[in-house]
Amino acid sequence: MTKTISKVGNSQGIVFDAALMDLARLKVGDQVTVTVHQGGSIILTPIRPGIGPKRAAATAKRLIRKNSGLFRRLS
Repeated sequence: MTKTISKVGNSQGIVFDAALMDLARLKVGDQVTVTVHQGGSIILTPIRPGIGPKRAAATAKRLIRKNSGLFRRLS
């Protein structure tokens, strides 16, 4: 995929279209880490926040409830 660097105010930027954003599982407002390697390669890595304890507990409860029959058979 080829992109062109464009003028954005006093800076420069690259526009990410919706398909690219979907592929990278990114949305407006997400943060990325920018790494520049020797030779000029630029790597953008999404910062994916971990889930908190409340969300983990809620997800576990939902999965246990949804699969209660399976868990009974396995025990």
